[in-house]
Amino acid sequence: MKIAFHGAARTVTGSKHLITLNNNTQILLDCGLFQGMGRVTDKLNDYFGFDATKVTYLVLSHAHIDHCGLLPKLVADGFSGTIFCTSATMDLARILMMDSAKIQMQDAEFSNRHLREGEEMEEALYTDQDVNKTLSQMKIVEYEEEFEIDQYITLRFTDAGHILGSAAVHLTIREDNRSTRITFSGDVGRYGDLLLKSPQQFDQADYILMESTYGDSLHKDLDPIEELLLDVINQTCKVKKGKVIIPAFAVGRTQELLYALNGLELKGKLPDVSYYVDSPLSSKATEILKNHPEVYNNGVKEVLKVDHDILAFKGLRFIESVEESKALNQDPRPCVIISASGMAEAGRVRHHIRNNISNHKNTILMVGYCEPNSLGGQLIAGKKVVEIFRDEYDVKAEVQSIKSMSAHGDYEDLLHFLSCQNPEKVKQVFLVHGEYDIQQNFATRLKDAGFKHIAIPEYHQEFELD
Repeated sequence: MKIAFHGAARTVTGSKHLITLNNNTQILLDCGLFQGMGRVTDKLNDYFGFDATKVTYLVLSHAHIDHCGLLPKLVADGFSGTIFCTSATMDLARILMMDSAKIQMQDAEFSNRHLREGEEMEEALYTDQDVNKTLSQMKIVEYEEEFEIDQYITLRFTDAGHILGSAAVHLTIREDNRSTRITFSGDVGRYGDLLLKSPQQFDQADYILMESTYGDSLHKDLDPIEELLLDVINQTCKVKKGKVIIPAFAVGRTQELLYALNGLELKGKLPDVSYYVDSPLSSKATEILKNHPEVYNNGVKEVLKVDHDILAFKGLRFIESVEESKALNQDPRPCVIISASGMAEAGRVRHHIRNNISNHKNTILMVGYCEPNSLGGQLIAGKKVVEIFRDEYDVKAEVQSIKSMSAHGDYEDLLHFLSCQNPEKVKQVFLVHGEYDIQQNFATRLKDAGFKHIAIPEYHQEFELD
């Protein structure tokens, strides 16, 4: 048996991990878009590193676009097998992949209208027809169900606590008269998340593919999110009379922001300005979350006893049309605009940043992880000039970051997630979904916790499993 790492290898995005059995059955764990990798991003998304037609099954951990965003291209390139995921992941993946196709086509059209001499036309990676075909190949497997994919492979999902529907993937593979247990963490959520339940424990594994995005960071002991939001909004909207632009992933982060702002209203502290969620996708994702109240943690359930809609408050408006979105940039009044994507790499938020970045009255508030080369990553790093849609802009707006707002667990959460394992029985831990220096630091923590065999795979590197 072999495993190869074709994405999220010494980087965070582009999740793709390919298991090949002795009988040539191939199981692909996730098929996500690379994001925020600078000029090489398009090339990375064009090349899988394997033959799509030879992949037998695909198991999807969750619906974030860096985990599901290349599924339609995989199908378009010849993958005809079944895609296994939870029901909520299917609901979210449907809207996320459709939105991704739409954004790619719109961005390609925008870029092609502004082609410079000698430049080639841009093309979208896939179309909405490819997305529909992908959806027809998806099959629901619920949490904790022991599902036999075939006579050699059993699948089980446990709740990873990352976003709605997110799962850790557990495979039992039977070959050569023995069983091998492989666990893929997907993205691990936080213990004590604002909205969701904590990650579940799981059975002993032989091999673990472990995410490490925040493998050397601690989120705790930071100021409460509500108070940080309140300070930024007051200073920008009330004092400077400017706008707060918040790039936020449509799934997870946007809903956490709405929940925190709703909490300010319940306490009578919410500033009296207009709040816009400028992302049709975010609106749909919010409704999907409302339809799954079973995922809420006990704290949220207590709030629901006094507030039937925890994601709504005075002054909130969801923006749908492109015309309404453009009108926000012509409106000089102070406001808060929450818009996808979280790394500011695509979608309407890039237009909002472009129109507001050179005004000192405004604030761009980052609320999650950004690849260093992404627009969001460059802003967090303090760059004074950034490129947006091929033009350069001076960064005069204030850039702030709320580091405690992350759907990813910190190193204590990750170690907690692994605490149900006997380290002596784990043959190998493969660290994925992290920057290399962070992974090296987390590997040291894992060794201190008793895990002896730890590998940090390179891009396209293949390992033979004992």
